[in-house]
Amino acid sequence: MVKAIDASQASELPGVRAVLTAQDLPAVELRDVSGVVGLHKTPQPILARGRVRHVGEPVAIVIADNRYLAEDAAETVRVEYEQLPVSTDAGAAATDPAGWLFPDLPGNTVYDEVRSFGDPATAFSSAHTVVEGTYRFDRCCALPLEPRGCVAHFDQGKGDLTFWSSTQGPQLLRSRLAACTGIPEHRVIVCVPEVGGAFGQKIPISPEEVAIALAAMRLGLFVRWTEDRHENLVAAPQARDQVVSLRLAFDEVGTLTAIDADITGDSGAYSFNSASALIEPYLSACTLPGPYRARALRWHVVARVTNKPPVAPYRGVGFCISQAARELLFDEAAKKLSIDRLELRLRNLIDADEMPYETCNGMRYDSGDYPRAIRMVATSAEEERHRLSCQLSPGGEKRLGVGFAAYVEPTGWGSEGLAQVGWDSFPSYDAADITVQPSGHVTVRVGTNSQGQGSETTLAELVAGVLGIPAEDVVVRTGDATSMPVSLGGTRASRTAVVTGGALGIAATKVREEVMRVAGHLLEIDPHDLEIHEGVIAAKGVPTMSIPFREVVAAGFRDVKARPEGIAPTFAAHEFYDPGATYSSGAVGVVVEVDIETGMVEVKKIFAVEDCGTMLNATIVEGQVIGGLVQGLGYALLERAAHDAAGQPQTGSLLDYLPPLATDVPLIDVRHLSSPSPFTWGGIKGVGEAGMIGGPAAIAAAVADAISPSAVSHLPITPARVFEALHQVEQLIVPSLVASLS
Repeated sequence: MVKAIDASQASELPGVRAVLTAQDLPAVELRDVSGVVGLHKTPQPILARGRVRHVGEPVAIVIADNRYLAEDAAETVRVEYEQLPVSTDAGAAATDPAGWLFPDLPGNTVYDEVRSFGDPATAFSSAHTVVEGTYRFDRCCALPLEPRGCVAHFDQGKGDLTFWSSTQGPQLLRSRLAACTGIPEHRVIVCVPEVGGAFGQKIPISPEEVAIALAAMRLGLFVRWTEDRHENLVAAPQARDQVVSLRLAFDEVGTLTAIDADITGDSGAYSFNSASALIEPYLSACTLPGPYRARALRWHVVARVTNKPPVAPYRGVGFCISQAARELLFDEAAKKLSIDRLELRLRNLIDADEMPYETCNGMRYDSGDYPRAIRMVATSAEEERHRLSCQLSPGGEKRLGVGFAAYVEPTGWGSEGLAQVGWDSFPSYDAADITVQPSGHVTVRVGTNSQGQGSETTLAELVAGVLGIPAEDVVVRTGDATSMPVSLGGTRASRTAVVTGGALGIAATKVREEVMRVAGHLLEIDPHDLEIHEGVIAAKGVPTMSIPFREVVAAGFRDVKARPEGIAPTFAAHEFYDPGATYSSGAVGVVVEVDIETGMVEVKKIFAVEDCGTMLNATIVEGQVIGGLVQGLGYALLERAAHDAAGQPQTGSLLDYLPPLATDVPLIDVRHLSSPSPFTWGGIKGVGEAGMIGGPAAIAAAVADAISPSAVSHLPITPARVFEALHQVEQLIVPSLVASLS
């Protein structure tokens, strides 16, 4: 609890323009906007008002002529606190009201719901075999190369707020800034320059962004805030942090009949403002069936707030957790049933000829060949194990393990996809603009900005392919919320290629038809008898009867006689798209080497098969898969955002928080399948989160294979945890050593 703030010394320092606390700014609060029934919404202040709920929550702003003066001045601000009870364990409801983070939130519980699909009770009571396990998944950080940052300026004469931000959702940010500042939305100008990474962390509006906007309005100055790495690790929203108790029921021949799960999610200090406390545990529960024919499902999800930073979206939200828990337990089941673990999966994976397939909880998988994908990676991984085993000394300290996992990724997330997952969090449709210039060059405007995904290249190639012109003749513009077509969802959930790409595909088709009508008029031939390739329109079968695309456009603009009736001299289209639900899929196979003397795990090789439907650019697809796999490797083995019992962060630098280095990354073999979706334009699916969903599950399964199927239950799998698992399985090391390493 904040009792007093003394900023007098800071205010008197040269170069300091202002020191602002909550009392100096409007009493603005952010609230979660998701529509999940049963979720308690917690208010989040811009600057802490009275109570500070996590380390890193801002209590004051120091504004100076440069960041060095500001940081020095901030060191002189004195805050007097009253210690309150701390809650850091989401597994237990706080019984003492003094420990409730909000007075109207008993036990700190923001969500507690049970849902059933099919008849899980009967399935478990009649099951031949039931396997169960409890799995713990630690917190992690998105760790974008560029941390969060923004610049604000308020023009008092015009009444315009101009805001530059490293955000994933310019139009979402614009609407939230308008609501928080009271400035009409058409007077809020949000600009997004090149963004150096995000991974979901930059989807929600941050309290710091609102505070900077309000400070700029108060002072009439340009005000800039740039987060450093320590601030990002300590105070930015984090991810994961779940405990999953899972049960699987099988009949006598190994057919999966039901899934049952109790999932507890640590939400951090707030139900975060545009993602919610449920972004992890609820989505874990919804995606538990994965690629398997489970006929019944029951889940109990509990989410509680704690004195840690809030949890926000991060690549593979929820899906990563349910995938890892389920696949580890599948290996346990294979051992208990005395069935080969690949064979057990093949008996239960949905076949390609069953598509579209509706799961017991209402997700309608559109296309895919799950058995083929897992066969490919499992076979390759076992061959690699055999090759490597020939190089190991028999009975030595090194052990090899193989793990594999098939996955399904809800992608695109149009309105139907969101409804099937049960996530009423944001409007998920896009519009797109295409304009052909008189020169024949094409300008594309979209509302989904890139954070390094290469989407400008992908979308330019998509438009060029439809129009039949070189990709270098197309430029994609984004980053200004005032001139961008609507995309309230922004860049997230593997949706750019599916949703934005679909809108562009429809718009480009319309423009192509107009160009072909003008070409047909000029060539005196039916437009349906024309084709276009590399910027030249020609009669089918008569290539000498042709005219360049650019000449057709120029004539359409400048010569009224060249335009058939009804063709406007613009060659432009504005189209809207809301796709059907679509699901990408694939499989990951991993070979690891475990050193039983040091506890170190080395990933020797990763095999990945992805199916994103119609592939637009193979290089970008492979980059997305590899990037996700590397992040998945980090989460499986290294990355852990730790807090002590008092809520103090223990991983405030890259000396403590360990992302994978280039030397940790093995050779990654990516292969492609293609099962175009029948429910999206062009059959396109998303691919952005594939590696992060399948990677940790396969790596964890490989480590368990090297030690014991029951030995891995806590991610990341640190050397200390490997030692502990080895001790439990084989009594290889003394308990005191385990205690000292943990």
